[in-house]
Amino acid sequence: MADAHHEEHDDHGNTVSAWFLTVSWIVAWTVAAVAIIFGGALVTWTVIALVASIALAAVAGVMKKVGLGRKEPRPVPPTREEWEAGREATAAAQ
Repeated sequence: MADAHHEEHDDHGNTVSAWFLTVSWIVAWTVAAVAIIFGGALVTWTVIALVASIALAAVAGVMKKVGLGRKEPRPVPPTREEWEAGREATAAAQ
């Protein structure tokens, strides 16, 4: 099941689209938080930040599709069996 989820959701990685999404969400939610602190309506600013987050995620997705996202598949860690076999081979070589 985890493999199926991983195939459906490819993360952005350390890329331009990932940094855009991270920074833009921080800005959107910080603006909303400051507005709420200074007397803005909680629900209104929460909805504004949520809508902005969705729009910015869509922009980051487009950025990823045009080549500003991960260019290679995400590295997959070895299984326990592979790791143990590699460890035994290293120990045997020493």
